[in-house]
Order: sequence, then C-alpha cells, then structure tokens
Amino acid sequence: MALSLFLSRVPAGFPSPADDYLEGELDLNKFLIRNPAATFYVRLSGDSMVMAGLFDGDILVVDRAISARHRHIVVAVVDGELTVKRLWSSGGVIELRSENPAYQPIKMVEGRELVIWGVVTGSIRRFEA
Repeated sequence: MALSLFLSRVPAGFPSPADDYLEGELDLNKFLIRNPAATFYVRLSGDSMVMAGLFDGDILVVDRAISARHRHIVVAVVDGELTVKRLWSSGGVIELRSENPAYQPIKMVEGRELVIWGVVTGSIRRFEA
C-alpha cells in the first residue's frame, strides 16, 4: 500500500498537510527492495552493529543479488555460524568488522570458511507508542 510522501523535511513537528508539500506516494516495498526475487528479511540479534545504526530486534533487508564489496554490511556465515558485520577487504586481507568497539574483527585466515549470504540494504525498526 502506497502512502503520501511529503516534500518538506521534518526536523521537529509535522508539515502542513497542504497539497504544496505533497511529493507523491511512498510504497515501502519499492523503496526498500530493488531485487524482489533475491531479497529476504532477517531479525538482528545483539549489539555488535550499533554504531552503524542497527540495533537488537531490527529487521534487516538483505539483497542476495548484490555482490558484496569493501565496506558493505553483510549477512555472512563464518565457520557455520551466521553473523552481520561490515566486510573489510584491503590488500588481500578480508575481515568482518563489528560496529561496536567491544568486539574484535573476525579475520579470515586459512582454514576459516566464509560465505556471504547477502548485502544489508536497509533496516526496519518499529517504535512502541
């Protein structure tokens, strides 16, 4: 279902509902999903990505059609365990880095298995009212 999207930005408060401010409609499926057949959702658990604005309980939008590159946030399987981290690839060294200084990078060394499931393209968080 598409909802109204207002042109004005809202630093605080709500814009006037006058038609002058109406930009168009916003369909969240079209906004969040580029490749529907290759996109899935996963719920984040933990606090390792808080500095990237991803929090425990958020729903992540993950696109498998995007080739993961340096600095992308990815859903990965490392030695059989799922994780969400920032992909760091520099000078032939591959790491998965947290966005929380409490966690050390996961260094990909010989003998470790890494499978990238997809690139995180968005997140959804619901506030309780």
